[in-house]
Amino acid sequence: MRSGTSRPVAAKPLEKRYYPTPALEKGLDILELFASTPEGMTVSEVARRLNRTMSEIFRMLLCLEHRGYLAQSANRERYHLTLRLFRLGQEHPPTKRMVTEALPIMHKLAQETRQSCHLGVLDGGHVVILAQVDSPESTGLYVKVGSKVDLMHAATGHVVLAHLAPDACERAIMEWSAETDKKKPADLDEHLAKIRARGHEKRASYEISGVINISFPVLNSQGNAIAGLTVPYVKRIEDTIGPAEIIDALSRASREISEAMGALTEPSPTPPPPPGKRTSKDK
Repeated sequence: MRSGTSRPVAAKPLEKRYYPTPALEKGLDILELFASTPEGMTVSEVARRLNRTMSEIFRMLLCLEHRGYLAQSANRERYHLTLRLFRLGQEHPPTKRMVTEALPIMHKLAQETRQSCHLGVLDGGHVVILAQVDSPESTGLYVKVGSKVDLMHAATGHVVLAHLAPDACERAIMEWSAETDKKKPADLDEHLAKIRARGHEKRASYEISGVINISFPVLNSQGNAIAGLTVPYVKRIEDTIGPAEIIDALSRASREISEAMGALTEPSPTPPPPPGKRTSKDK
């Protein structure tokens, strides 16, 4: 005799749904291709790289140009990526929040050190500058917001790599290698280990003589780097603030931004009791 209670029906596992959208996929393929080709491309080059016809690529390029994602060169022969994607990325809540939290701290850092500073994040094989604050002095080094620097030629990139989880660090290096068609530098692991040991990067600029880049990581709640805060130190004749003072100020600033982004910081040591005063442990 059957029980009046019905047997539970086992839930079917949810299948991952995928609905082909050729036009969208084609547009994304084009954007990703241009992102890895900063010198730009002609219509025929895009068609050949993506194995598409000239007519369908031409229509897509016109649409992306109309929406502001692509622009033509002065001779109208080549297309290149605009900064529209970068601006959209800045509007993404975590990124926008980090810039919002960082800017007041960066302004204070610039006033304290009399140097400029900038905030950068990893983007594939490059570092992208999210925020920049000028030196209050009449001279200083300016880094354009939105500019991209080769990952291996940036102190910001190295300090971020050094403070990533090993698998994330390796993926970032592989992306750089794929984009640049270069092999990983032989001394990179040793270099990153030294950065981790001292907690920051300090080295001569890869691009400008006389500039020393000093960079600290900005950490998230897991203790992994999500950005790098850098001061490109320029020595002026009458400066009284040197690299040692800048390292101290930069350390505090990066820690403040990290705390604002949810990073846990080590508590300050408890001061000893005044002489003659007994603590609960002494009783």
